[in-house]
Formats: sequence, C-alpha cells, structure tokens
Amino acid sequence: MSTSMLEEFALTLPRNAFSPREVARAGDLWRACQDVAVWESTRVGWPPGRYRDEGTSFIVRTMTAVHHRETHYGEPLRARTWVSRFRREMFSTREVRIEADGAPICSATQEWVHVAADLSPSRAPTSLSSAFALVTDRGESIALPAIAEKIEDARRFELRFRCWHLWMDPLAHVNHPVYIDFADESLACALKRARLPVAALVPIAETATFRAGVVADVEVRVESRVTGTTAAGDVVLAHRVLGVDDQLCATIKTVRRLVGVSSAQLVAALR
Repeated sequence: MSTSMLEEFALTLPRNAFSPREVARAGDLWRACQDVAVWESTRVGWPPGRYRDEGTSFIVRTMTAVHHRETHYGEPLRARTWVSRFRREMFSTREVRIEADGAPICSATQEWVHVAADLSPSRAPTSLSSAFALVTDRGESIALPAIAEKIEDARRFELRFRCWHLWMDPLAHVNHPVYIDFADESLACALKRARLPVAALVPIAETATFRAGVVADVEVRVESRVTGTTAAGDVVLAHRVLGVDDQLCATIKTVRRLVGVSSAQLVAALR
C-alpha cells in the first residue's frame, strides 16, 4: 500500500555549500533537493541500497528551480516534497519546496525517469511505483521567468576541463547538480575575464535537461552565451555541456544577476 504523501523534513546546508559572500550556491541547493527526494524515498521503504540490490534506479531527466531569496549558513530550513505525477510506471514528477520561517527559499520541479541496471529506461516494479502516492492539489510545477527582451547576437564563451574521477556518483557518472556548477563556472570565468566580481553572482532560476552522462577522464566543453533579459532585469544564459566527440550531454538555462552591477553592464561584458 502506498504511504508517501506530502512529507516535510528539517534541513541544514553544509558549510561547503556557501560562497565567499556567505550565501548558498545554486548547485548546492540542487543537491539539497536531491537529498530531500532520497530521504522521502527512504521513508517509504526505498533507500539507496535497495535500489542497488534490486537493479533499479531513477535518474533526473529535467529539473527546474527558482530561488526566492538567498540563504545563509546555519539558517534553519524546512523542506516539503511530494510526487505529483507517475506515468506508465516510468516517468515521475516530484516537487520540492525549501523554506525558512514559512517563507520560500527555493522551489523545484524534478522529472525523474526509471531505469534498469544498465541505465536504459524501463517500467518500475509494482513494489516501487505503488510506494509513492500522488499529491495533485499543491499548485503547478515550477517554470523559469520568461525572457522579456531577446538577445540574438551575443558571442559564445567556453569552459574546457577534464572530468575528475572523484566527481562520479553511485551510477558512475556526474551527478546532476554538478552540471549547474559547470554552467556557473563557465559564467564565473567570463566574469573574471571581464573584471566583474565573481562572488557577486546571485542565482535567480535555472533549468537543465540531461541527455547523456558525463563520465570520468573525458574532456568536457561548456558553451555559454547570453540569450536575453527578464522583466525584472535579470540576465538569461544558455549553456551546452559537451562530452566525448562533442556528444551533447546537457542543455542548461540559467537566470542570474550580479550584486552592484546592472543588467546592462553585465550584458555588455558578456555580449
């Protein structure tokens, strides 16, 4: 019988999640959202070890997150999570909301795909799919802010590196929050070249769709460019993460601002 409904957890971000401005990085809030999903799965009888023993797993296909405000180290957080859809015993939509004092910090929608031991999509066993009751009355899924002004002629900038063995997750590829680190590092390097304050970077929102896993000891290339600005004046960037033989591994959109730097200045520096 399904027991999973709307679950709430206490949450503390680790010290290494915080930037030189003492605020949490976007990628680390993505890690927190993943932890919340794992905790809730564990609560209904599916801890990570059981997935491994039964040769089954979920991987993230798409995730979208919106940051309502920045959070500081030691701030007590609460996280709520629920599954809003489960289709064909294969595709699961999970919502995660992180709050402080009843006010939102980060809201996320995760689209998970059930896979077999070889990571090919497959139908979940009944014992797994029936563990998650659906909660459908908690509002709509999360979406990025719309682009108010498109930018068509921005130059592309790149980040290149060799993927570390120590970045591998339990499925032997780069865990999905790390891709947000990749996108923000690409932007950070461009900011450094433009002599803009890297630590002033503020995450507003991001979405990522994953197509293939980045694995250890391969050359990775991140292509980035500005694509527009939002009505609030935040800058929208598009990123592509490329792996072996330029295989497309992920597409990412990030919405960012810089403390003390106008959107016009930021766009001009990256354009």
